[in-house]
Amino acid sequence: MSQSSLTTRRKALQFLAGVPMLPLGATAATSFLTACGGGDDGTTASFVSASFTSMAAPTLANATAMATTTVGSTLNIKLSDESVRSYQLAYQPFFVTGDMVSDGKGGTILSGGYYDINNKPIIDATVPGKERHYFSDAPDGTSLLTVANPTVTGIKGKAVFAVVQFEYTTWAQDGKTGMYGKLPSPIAVLTLDQDQSTGKLSLVKYHNVDTSKVHGLWITCGASLSPWGTHLSSEEYEPDAFSIASNDMFKAYSKNLYGDETKANPYHYGHMPEVTVNPDGTGSIKKHYCMGRISHELVQVMPDNRTALMGDDATNSAYFVFVADKEKDLSSGTLYVAKVGSGFSIDPSANSSAALTWIKMGSATSAEIEQLANTLKPTDIMTVVSKDPADASYTKIVANGKTEWIKLNPGMEKAAAFLETHRYAAYLGASAGFSKMEGTTVNIKDKIAYSALQNCQDSMVVGNASNVPGNGISIPKQLKAGVVMALNLKGGQKDTSGAAINSEWMPVDTKALLAGEDIAADALGNTANPNKIANPDNLKFSEKMRTLFIGEDSGQHVNNFLWAYNVDTKQLSRVMSIPAGGESTGLHAVDEINGWTYIMSNFQHAGDWGSIHNVVKDTLDPMIRANYKNKSGAAVGYITGTPSQMKMV
Repeated sequence: MSQSSLTTRRKALQFLAGVPMLPLGATAATSFLTACGGGDDGTTASFVSASFTSMAAPTLANATAMATTTVGSTLNIKLSDESVRSYQLAYQPFFVTGDMVSDGKGGTILSGGYYDINNKPIIDATVPGKERHYFSDAPDGTSLLTVANPTVTGIKGKAVFAVVQFEYTTWAQDGKTGMYGKLPSPIAVLTLDQDQSTGKLSLVKYHNVDTSKVHGLWITCGASLSPWGTHLSSEEYEPDAFSIASNDMFKAYSKNLYGDETKANPYHYGHMPEVTVNPDGTGSIKKHYCMGRISHELVQVMPDNRTALMGDDATNSAYFVFVADKEKDLSSGTLYVAKVGSGFSIDPSANSSAALTWIKMGSATSAEIEQLANTLKPTDIMTVVSKDPADASYTKIVANGKTEWIKLNPGMEKAAAFLETHRYAAYLGASAGFSKMEGTTVNIKDKIAYSALQNCQDSMVVGNASNVPGNGISIPKQLKAGVVMALNLKGGQKDTSGAAINSEWMPVDTKALLAGEDIAADALGNTANPNKIANPDNLKFSEKMRTLFIGEDSGQHVNNFLWAYNVDTKQLSRVMSIPAGGESTGLHAVDEINGWTYIMSNFQHAGDWGSIHNVVKDTLDPMIRANYKNKSGAAVGYITGTPSQMKMV
């Protein structure tokens, strides 16, 4: 190539930094450069918009597509000269959990492997003579990021990092021993080599983060990237401290972590961990104990670097917002919980929205709440009974699907707010009535947050035992397929006591944006319309593409899907299909890293069969076993712009 041509193509690559462009193979990249004015005249057309062409849902006519990650969609880029360039998409994994991958030091390490409090491997001994290191089949929250002045060796292009957390493992290797919640969740930093001509990412180092200083991690689900470049993790389904003595799952967790089933403290879990990636590809972690002890699905920090809207994956969940005292520092601040006004609906065609007002729960530092967690027993904070004590000093609440009567001990308001957050929110009169509130994300330009309700049932339905009349969240009938809600964000708000809230990004109302549709089982087994979202979970918004990406955790779609919804055109497109019985996880839309756009996506527990899989199970089960380590493995990867076979990068 001549020097003149090389210079022209460099200019074109610089132009691509402003274009949402997925990483492409070399041939496709060259084609794109030519199409975008990468010729010798040096002219260029500017980016206008991006859209996705929807793929069809796979069927048994192509069983292979149902048993693996299948991408049949295209990315369409419209330019200012009215031309449209379309690129076929594909999925590229970094690894399948259980693979031995590079540790960056000349050796290998087990991807998705579990470690105890002393960073020793936890061994699966359920098959005598075949003992092995436990590894996860449930990779989840993922963040793709860069770090200044990286020092990792072996990089040929530029260093990019991913933080990946592993929520749980479904079964021990005997296929009989359930392991959900019984192992401390690992979290890893991946060092990736970004090819500067194609955007391709190749794994060069896997580092397991030491979580011993934060008491290990508990059921890490969704995640987000903070505006300052750290990985914001999660700990969902906080263990109930009042019934911990009879919680066999928590005892097993404590045994695997500490070697002692009574040593783990339930008040250390249900918080918000934050991982910082170091230039050498390692990572450090801390937990923020002052953001409420709830069923943290994930948090979305707003552009002010202080306001965090939190997903709360529970029955009788609520909208929680944390406002930090300082920018880029979540170690102290104020916790709020919402009251939902009249007009709440899960119908996207409804004209009205329901107003949100905010109750201040308390202000604290992480250090002081951790100290309370270290020293307090649940009965030091409050008394909880399950039958009406006929005593006016008790307050009736509904929390985590159960009716209880509680009495707060004197001076324990702060401890209750941050360690018994669900109970205290209900005690204060919050609208604790949602069911399985999942992912959150933000559309910065329009100042709209999006929140996923995986199912609209139980506590949300009038007449249900866990529904609280008058709390603003009451729908006439369930919608198992769920909805995505849109919340307008504004400043100048006051809490219910009249005090000003120091944030310009507070949700002020909520309205349904997209809804699934329950149906009678179709010929394949779907009990939700396969051409609509069902059981939305992961949410991420791309500012450049003006697109809301939606990953499903669906027990109603035979294959779960990853969707793209353009908020301007209202076009909903199916982008990817997950192996049957699996869940779409690890979603992260990255508008630009060194000129390239990425959509990160993982999946969990392929072949985890339910009744909806009766039609397909016999055909697909042997195929999924062959693809994913006898159903013990799951993929961590991203969507690319060039079709390719699944393989280890």
